[in-house]
Amino acid sequence: MNATGALGQYGEDLAARLLAEAGMTVLARNWRYGRTGEIDIVARDGDTVVVCEVKTRRAGPFEHPMQAVTPAKAARLRRLAEGWLERHGGAPPGGIRIDLVGVLLPRRGAPVVEHARGVA
Repeated sequence: MNATGALGQYGEDLAARLLAEAGMTVLARNWRYGRTGEIDIVARDGDTVVVCEVKTRRAGPFEHPMQAVTPAKAARLRRLAEGWLERHGGAPPGGIRIDLVGVLLPRRGAPVVEHARGVA
């Protein structure tokens, strides 16, 4: 695994821990749907399925991880969410939600992990 892959994996590990600590159940990680792409984390929050995009950045001049979901990325996440529902028996009573977890790694100190619900 290269450095970028390791950074992303670390961010996804932190995100999965955050979601679990918030009472969610992680159902899948890195779930692929054909050529459409990959869902970083699929979780259950009560009776809602949560498709979670994780963005990890090192502190510096780059965009904040929470700014990383463009309209095109949001549309792709919606297609992936539809694919999950198609493959797993349809929508649960609470429906489906798309969340974003942003992980910012400062030069020193603990990572900053932010969870935004219902971003797309």
